[in-house]
Amino acid sequence: MRELRLRMMRALELFSGLGGWRLALGGRGEVAAAYDVNEAANATYTLNHGASPKASELATIPASELASHRADTWLLSPPCQPFCRMGNHQGLDDRRSRAFHRLMDLFPELPPEGLVLENVSGFLGSDAHALLVERLRAHGLHRLDLVACPSRFGLPNQRPRVFVVASRRPLEARPLPDLPLRRIAEFLDDVEDESLYLSEPILARHRPGLDLVTAEDRRSTCFIGGYGQRYVASGSFLRTTRGVRRFSTAEVARLLGLPAGFRFPAHVPLEARYKLLGNGLSIPVAAWALSHLDG
Repeated sequence: MRELRLRMMRALELFSGLGGWRLALGGRGEVAAAYDVNEAANATYTLNHGASPKASELATIPASELASHRADTWLLSPPCQPFCRMGNHQGLDDRRSRAFHRLMDLFPELPPEGLVLENVSGFLGSDAHALLVERLRAHGLHRLDLVACPSRFGLPNQRPRVFVVASRRPLEARPLPDLPLRRIAEFLDDVEDESLYLSEPILARHRPGLDLVTAEDRRSTCFIGGYGQRYVASGSFLRTTRGVRRFSTAEVARLLGLPAGFRFPAHVPLEARYKLLGNGLSIPVAAWALSHLDG
């Protein structure tokens, strides 16, 4: 039986954040360059990956700079706020879509061999999705629109995301795994951070809207970037014998599938850490999406 040969990718990691695409890429290739303008994200990326993203603004980046990396694959997670359920639904008219729009303007000049884009479910059917589909079709790339959630990978976290996978080679959707859900207890810190417990006044005010889970549960809701500041519809809260607390950033990182050694620079404040995690990738799900480019 002939073994499957992996196509070794040379990727651009665009909107690189914590470096989730780099982790998901694994042995499938290398990151030729990463781009992000968020200082906390870039410091965290450098600490964990030993490489520094470029802080160039993608909304104005020249084609010559992207071309200089000789990349054949684009991996990108554009800002989701223009498409998310609680966002303004302005799509390409949102100023946060300027960088994505610039990349689509450059696409005809620098069409990659492969592409994987991750975003919230509202991206499907949006004007940004339509623009991407038009670019892919015009340059002869095959496309899959996939939806996947970490809960299918055994992670007790509900975080459905859309992945647009494109390649010059024909594509075939791969089945999602259906692994048994693990207990939240497996993802908790050995020693609790007592500062994460909600005060009685805050708990009394927000308790009716909180999504409460216990260590024995096998689900948690999606942790968003505002988890460090918001209470309702921002993520789950852990109910213990002592009270109700937030999940720590280390616990959220584990639920996203980040490696055990992942850490933040000491100077990055707690709220910024939650925001970066809320904008991050579920690593096992992203790796599954990338596997469609194998061949």
